[in-house]
Amino acid sequence: MRENSGRSLIEIIGVLAIGVSMLAAAYSMYKTINARQKRLITYETVQDIAKKTKVLYAYSGYKDISANTLITDGAITDTKLPIGTLAISGTDANFTITISELTKDECEYFKIKKADWAAKTHINGVNNTACANNDNNSIAWGVE
Repeated sequence: MRENSGRSLIEIIGVLAIGVSMLAAAYSMYKTINARQKRLITYETVQDIAKKTKVLYAYSGYKDISANTLITDGAITDTKLPIGTLAISGTDANFTITISELTKDECEYFKIKKADWAAKTHINGVNNTACANNDNNSIAWGVE
């Protein structure tokens, strides 16, 4: 009688199945962590822009403020964010920082995130409204 010293096909398939399931779980965790990190970096960048803008323009007013003005004056280096598109506009007494082209999940994140530095928050142009089920949501923070 002959003794088997190797692995059977069933054992190899079992090991491969375990490896594939671990890889799928790791990829899912990576996507979740990556999305969370992009949202946090975007929020922190917007918060930093708001603080720098208040310091630079509080006494002269925010009337003609824009992203290009902030770049020219050295407050920011560019308008690139990990998610969404950045826009900045101002009046004499306040300015608005808007992020557009957000998914529903990203919009919900920014809706829930507490922005102590902002006087008001508008979602899709309306104060405290629901995020739409598309990838064209926008959130605007009014800073005074």
